[in-house]
Parts: sequence; C-alpha cells; structure tokens
Amino acid sequence: MLKRLEVSKVRLQEVDKELCDENVMKDMRRFRDLSKERANLEPVVEAYEKYLRIASDIKDAEAMINDQDPDIVELGHSEHKRLIDEEAKLCEDLKIMLLPKDPNDDKNIIVEIRGAAGGDEGNIFAGDLFRMYTRYAEHQGWKIQILDANESEAGGFSLISFMVKGDNVYSRLKFESGAHRVQRVPKTEAAGRIHTSTATVLVMPEMEEIDVEINMNDVQVDTYRSQGAGGQNVNKTESAVRMTHIPTGVVASCQIEKSQIQNREICLQMLRAKVFAKLQEEQDEKVGNERKLKVGTGERSEKIRTYNYPQNRVTDHRISFTIQKLDRVMEGDLDEVLDALQHYDQEMKMLGEQEK
Repeated sequence: MLKRLEVSKVRLQEVDKELCDENVMKDMRRFRDLSKERANLEPVVEAYEKYLRIASDIKDAEAMINDQDPDIVELGHSEHKRLIDEEAKLCEDLKIMLLPKDPNDDKNIIVEIRGAAGGDEGNIFAGDLFRMYTRYAEHQGWKIQILDANESEAGGFSLISFMVKGDNVYSRLKFESGAHRVQRVPKTEAAGRIHTSTATVLVMPEMEEIDVEINMNDVQVDTYRSQGAGGQNVNKTESAVRMTHIPTGVVASCQIEKSQIQNREICLQMLRAKVFAKLQEEQDEKVGNERKLKVGTGERSEKIRTYNYPQNRVTDHRISFTIQKLDRVMEGDLDEVLDALQHYDQEMKMLGEQEK
C-alpha cells in the first residue's frame, strides 16, 4: 500500500507539471482528463502525508515512553495509544481511497423511470419513485431538470426522464438501476387486497460530446406533436423530437420544451447517455462481467428492491439489507440504503484487490 501511495504522490507532481504545459492547456480533452486525475489524486496524497506525519509522531511518543520522567512517560503512553488508533483508521480510509474508481462517479446523471408490471399502479409507483429521488436531490442540494414525461391518466408516469446535477451524483445513485417492486393496497382496490407492481429505473452518467461521438448521419430524427402539458403549443406544432441511433437501435425522445430546437438539444444529450450505456453493457458482456444492477423487463420476479407499505419495510435484495423506514425513504431519506450499497461495493472491490 505504501508503494502505491508513493507512486500516487509522484504522479500528482507529474500531473501538476503537465497542467502547466501550454500544449496540454490547448487540448481540451487532455486538460479535462488531467484535471480529473488531479482531483482524484490530491485527497489520496494529502491522506498519505498525514499518515507519514502520524508515523513520525508515533516514534516521538515511543521516545517519550522511554524517558526517565514519569509524567513524560505517562503522556507518551497516552499519545502513543491515540496515534496508533488514528493510524489504524487512516489506513482503512487509505485502502478505500486506493480502490479502482469508476471514471463516471463525479458526473451528473440522466434517470429514466418507467411504470412496468401492474398497469396503473405501476405508473403511480413510478411517480412515487420520481418524487423520492426529487426529495433526495433537494436534501443533497442537487438540481433536477425534467427531460421527458408521459403522464398516466390514473396518476404517476408511464415514463419520466430527468437529469440530476450536482457533486458526485452518479457515485451516489448509480446502484439504483433495476426493477423496483411495491407491495401495497392501491387506491382503486375496494376489497383492500395488497397488490404487487413494479417500475424500472435506469441511471446513466451524462456524456459530453468529447466523451461519446455521435455521427448525425447515423441518427434518424422524427418530429411530432407534444402530448403533455404545454398550453396552446400542445398538439399544434411538431415541437417534440425523437432520435433513433441506427447502429445501436437506441431511441431517445423529448417533448418537455415548447421549442423544437431546445427539445433537439436535450434529446441529443439523452441519446448520447443511452448510447454510452448500451455500448458499456455490450463491453461488460464481452469481458464476462455480470452487470449487478441492470434494468430487466420489469416483471415481478426481476427485482432489486421491495417497498412493502403494510410493514413499512424497504428491502434491497442484492445485499439482503432491510430497514423498517419506508415512510422516511419515500420522503427522500435514502442515505442509509445508499450507504449500505456503497459499503458492499467497496468490500467486493477490496476482496478483488486481495485476490490479485
């Protein structure tokens, strides 16, 4: 670990030198990649330097323990214990900091939620999930921008797409992709029977043009009349836009803005993210990696999490994690669930590093 930390320290010095190079500053992609690498290296190097200071202080404390003065010896023992505990905690933190990082962790995200099994109740639940993520984003100081929405007559959405902007958004919400199952008595159920419905969630990192290049000759663009809210503009002008990326078959649509130009811009942004997600999925399958969190067909059997209203229970089936705080979770209090997923991911990565 110490060797890797020393390498990180040397690399930070190299990156700082490269960032001052005029040629690098003219290359936007190179400059961005180096800036991102520096942002990742700096906290690691700072923690390493703190570790070296603690190691030096431990030696000083050991010298105090061997002093002739009983008061100094007592102080030495006290300091030694405190420093050893601090060193142990810092070592654990450094192990986590050295784990391989997802290059998309600091990106904004595009989220797509669809009502799946359960008809109207699945759409209503999709709306509840959208509200849950909106509340969580508010708690984090993030911003939400709706990109596309097909409202359901019974309430909720058959589809809603939105962007979440803020610090390290993808790192917190990337594990939300999958089929979410709800168990509750629908408002339309007169007999009071518990129904099971699902909604699917897909979380994609926002991709810039320099991240994913899309040849517009490969894109079929269709315009149509908006179906949602929009006042006099709805159903009178073809402001809605649908884009199909022919090589991958990926489709993105947007009808949220009154201007076709704005909808085209948003649609292309969504298409970029969806094409990246598709290509990433194909790459994972080629190298044999099982995608732990994926969107399936939305059938009841394909679930990553269950929201049981009668028991006020939320269970994440991937890590066998359960809390009896459904009411709080649906109000956006998601940290306990997300922390558990993040810690599990870190543990799996640490096991993988040990096996190397």
